[in-house]
Amino acid sequence: MPVRKRFRIEEAIGGHLPEPEIIGGEIGPQHREIMDELRAIRAQMANFRSGGNTSGSSANVAIEESAAREVAEARALLETYRAQIEQCEKLKIELDLIHDAINRTKGEIATLHAKSFNGEEMAKVNGELGAVVGGTEQATQQILEAAEAIDNAASALGKVTSPDQQKILSEDIQERVVSIFEACNFQDLTGQRINKVMTTMKFIEHHIVVMMDIWGGVDAIKAHVPPIVDTREGDAKLLNGPKMEGDAGHASQDDIDAMFN
Repeated sequence: MPVRKRFRIEEAIGGHLPEPEIIGGEIGPQHREIMDELRAIRAQMANFRSGGNTSGSSANVAIEESAAREVAEARALLETYRAQIEQCEKLKIELDLIHDAINRTKGEIATLHAKSFNGEEMAKVNGELGAVVGGTEQATQQILEAAEAIDNAASALGKVTSPDQQKILSEDIQERVVSIFEACNFQDLTGQRINKVMTTMKFIEHHIVVMMDIWGGVDAIKAHVPPIVDTREGDAKLLNGPKMEGDAGHASQDDIDAMFN
């Protein structure tokens, strides 16, 4: 009886597979039964394939439809996510613009605070305005006193007949006139001081306009301006200061004269 060769898989698992029985040089009946069973199983599988094509096609169609629905849902979900991402990108751009506007506004406010609104600069502005008021008041007082002295001297000049007295009065009038000229020099100092104040005010105005432009310009700010309500009472409500050239709401001299015609 020939010896059958052992395969490596048999040696690896250490098992022993039964050798087919050889009878008269042929494979035994046990092996033939196994082969017959395998053939029967193969035939059944072939019959199942040939007889089940209809049911298999229906299953394939159902699977394809389900897959198509899932793909459509995935695409719709993808489009939704894409739209949300676009909205987030737009929102980020707007937030960046707001952040930049806030930083620029902070810079303008810091500049105003450092160069205009700090105690030293505002004290200087107040000092200049106080000097303007004081200088104007002093010059006005000096001019009025000189004018009064000139009037008195002129009245006395017409009454005296002595040449010496007339000369003294004439010299007094000339001195008072010089005093008036000197008092009028306050205008130069006042102009210089007011120019300093105006420079500071223009600096403040410039940076305020820049901040308004940052937030959309004058038209955008007008929408947020609260209504002006005059809360003054009594005489304070009537005190509006001197009329500027071209101001509306003031009665002219012609209007007043027309009331008496």
